[in-house]
Amino acid sequence: MRTGFIAILGRPNVGKSSLLNALLGEKIAIVSKKPQTTRNRITGILTRGEDQFVFLDTPGVIKARNRLGDYMVKTVSNTIGEVDACLFVVEAGVEPGPAEKSILERIAAKKLPAILAINKIDRVGGEAVGKTILTYKDLYDFKSIVPISALKGKGLDDLLDEAADFLSEGPWLFGEDEVTDQPERQIAAEIIREKLLRILEDEVPHGTAVVIEEFTEEEKLLRIRAEIFCEREAHKRIIIGKQGAQLKKIGTYAREDLEAFFGTRVYLDLWVKVKENWRDDLNNLSAFGYNKKDLG
Repeated sequence: MRTGFIAILGRPNVGKSSLLNALLGEKIAIVSKKPQTTRNRITGILTRGEDQFVFLDTPGVIKARNRLGDYMVKTVSNTIGEVDACLFVVEAGVEPGPAEKSILERIAAKKLPAILAINKIDRVGGEAVGKTILTYKDLYDFKSIVPISALKGKGLDDLLDEAADFLSEGPWLFGEDEVTDQPERQIAAEIIREKLLRILEDEVPHGTAVVIEEFTEEEKLLRIRAEIFCEREAHKRIIIGKQGAQLKKIGTYAREDLEAFFGTRVYLDLWVKVKENWRDDLNNLSAFGYNKKDLG
């Protein structure tokens, strides 16, 4: 048996969570076209033959604008210090910017072995991919560079073959059938938050948090009561919508995914509440489930 912890790093919107889901063959990390979708570290477990990969999906590296942003930045830093290696995900055809350079500085400081995964190759031609390879190969001593498409499933077997070299002999830390160590309540909260990101526009979804207040399993039915927190009364009205239409749409989409994930019928009860400036309040961040270790 072999196992190892591998961080998935990159700036927002390069497809880190999509890559994790594609590697596992199951959706455990929410995805959105909006930046800063991932807030917490998400653990994904893939057992392949005698090898068990423990992938840690991290928030995109950003310039922090509030304490939630500080938390996300610290989550990335702490993860880099705790893993055996990393997959550094970049977008094909996009020049490295401050976020990429910041990540490379951090992994260099830890002398962390890394694979460069050039994602979204399905969107560009071979010339753009080649240019990206040439640009990054001089920036860090990567173990290997693997062009991939998380969306199309291209290059993933090659990526795993390369990542297998990071594993060490030792007992597995998780069961063979486990795909994540996330509590069910957290998974439910993230699924609901994904629908907020999908439906709402502009700043509103980034100022929302979801807390599961009830999670009751009955025979052939799962009852979930969730509270959606936002920062302004005006945002609350937007989330609820005219005659509750927006909230109903959010609930419908969320229930579909919840039923697919948990394999049972779901009764979903959503409430919207206001907590002004919760993203800058450590007590609220802790109450909303953000890891105290990374809150500082």
